[in-house]
Amino acid sequence: MIGAVSDTDRPTDSDRRSIPDLLRYLLVLSRPRFWLYLAGPVAVGVTYGVTDVGGLFTPVTVGLAAYFLVPANVFLYGVNDAFDADIDELNPKKESREARWRGDRLVSIAVVASGALGLAAFAATPRVAWPYLAGFLLLGAAYSAPPVRFKTTPLLDSASNGLYVLPGAAAYAAVAGTHPPLVALAGAWLWAMGMHTFSAIPDIEPDRAAGIRTTATVLGEDRTYAYCAACWIAAAVAFAAVDLRLGALLSVYPVFVAWVARSSIAVDRAYWWFPALNTAVGALLAMGGIWRVYPITEALA
Repeated sequence: MIGAVSDTDRPTDSDRRSIPDLLRYLLVLSRPRFWLYLAGPVAVGVTYGVTDVGGLFTPVTVGLAAYFLVPANVFLYGVNDAFDADIDELNPKKESREARWRGDRLVSIAVVASGALGLAAFAATPRVAWPYLAGFLLLGAAYSAPPVRFKTTPLLDSASNGLYVLPGAAAYAAVAGTHPPLVALAGAWLWAMGMHTFSAIPDIEPDRAAGIRTTATVLGEDRTYAYCAACWIAAAVAFAAVDLRLGALLSVYPVFVAWVARSSIAVDRAYWWFPALNTAVGALLAMGGIWRVYPITEALA
């Protein structure tokens, strides 16, 4: 358990690891490929919340982006890996692209400190942003940590992953001074549900072997594809209610999952394409927000 130290604990070799070694491990633990999954929504939230380009880069917006780029990922994935250490012994993803929980004292301190650093955001943002910041920290811990451990409860594991859009909602609220549109928040939440459940498909067999029940293990691969498609279609419809162009952009996800489901491409390979797809879609969303306050015609003039 994070931070749990008995009276008989003594420093070990792992506790004496060098700072560069610790940083290298935390870098892998934080999943650099997925950094933009938290920081990207901040960029999107800021661009749609500002009223002019002068509000894009302020101490608050830069601070939120910096926190959700790295420290928040150390917190989120550190808690996940700490409480999944036994399960991950059977997960092949931990052999190369991700790290198995090392669990020494310095790592535990770094994970706890990364979560505590998020509390500083409360002091830097208006009250309207606080529910989203609190929601991220609470769901980020409760997803993996007992007694709640949402990740082992089918449907709740999917629904709780709306936590990934809460940084964007907090950023929007911080700069706009009001809550984001409810339909946009619902659409983003549904998008995150589909993303989470698709990412669980490669883990179906390891999770079943470990006795873990998730939405994906209960539905099986084929029906999980259908579940993801349903989430993403609903997300596209919700975004279309805000702007038809946003709905059209989000429609790439159900098309993608249908293509993967019908092709011979291994899902564990397709899973690793999502960072590139999400970055492209997120960049277009953010550019749309910027063009809203600074039209492209002015930029080209």
